[in-house]
Amino acid sequence: MKKNILIIEDDKDLAAITSDMLKNYGYETRISESCEEAFDILTDSRFHLILMDINLPDGTGFEVCRELRKVSKVPVIFASARASEDDKIRGFDMGGDDYLAKPYSLREMLARVNALIRRTYGADNEEVIYRFGKIMVDVGSRVVEKDGQEVKLALKEFDLLVHLCAHADQVIRKEELLHEVWGAFSEAEISTVAVHIRWLREKLEENPANPQFIKTVWGIGYQFNCLEGK
Repeated sequence: MKKNILIIEDDKDLAAITSDMLKNYGYETRISESCEEAFDILTDSRFHLILMDINLPDGTGFEVCRELRKVSKVPVIFASARASEDDKIRGFDMGGDDYLAKPYSLREMLARVNALIRRTYGADNEEVIYRFGKIMVDVGSRVVEKDGQEVKLALKEFDLLVHLCAHADQVIRKEELLHEVWGAFSEAEISTVAVHIRWLREKLEENPANPQFIKTVWGIGYQFNCLEGK
C-alpha cells in the first residue's frame, strides 16, 4: 500500500517539484496552498505524513499543526525559510516531528520523509523494485545488482537511474532530468546529464556504445526501455 503525503505549500513550483520527487519514489501526494484548504482536505482524507510550510497566505503551519494535534498523531515535517532556533523549537512544541530548512535539496527532503515513515509505520512498508534484463534496482535500500552482483553507483547516478525507471518508455528531456535529479536550485550544467548517462551505460549496459535500455532521442533527451516491466 502506497503512503499518502499532504504537501501544504503556497509556492506552486516548489510544491510541484516536491510532489514529483515523492511520486517518483512510490508515494501518493496531494497539494494544499492554504490553511483553509488544508483543513478541508484533512476533514475528508487520511494521510501518512504531512510536509508543511510555516508561512501560508491565510495563517501559519504552526496553527494547522496545533489544531491537527487535537485529533491526529500523523507525522509532520515543517519546511520553512524561518530556520531560527526559536522557530524550530516552536515547531516541535506545536507537535512537529522534524524541521527542514529552505531552500532544501530534494534528496534531503526525501531522506527525512523516508526516515519518518520508517520510524512511524515500521520497515515493512512496500518498497519499489525495478527489474530489467539482468538488472535489479531496489529503491528503498538504494541497491543495484547486475547478474546478482552489486553495482556501485554514485548518488546522482542512482537518482538518475530511478527517475528513468519511474518513467519507462517515456521520452524525457535533458532539461527535465537536470531539474528533477539535480534540483531546481542546482547550478549544474545540462552537459552533466549526458556525462551521468554515459557512466550509467558503462556500468549497466552489455554494450554501452549500442545501449539496450538507456536510449538517446537525438535533439530531445533520453528514453528508458524497460523490456521486462517493473
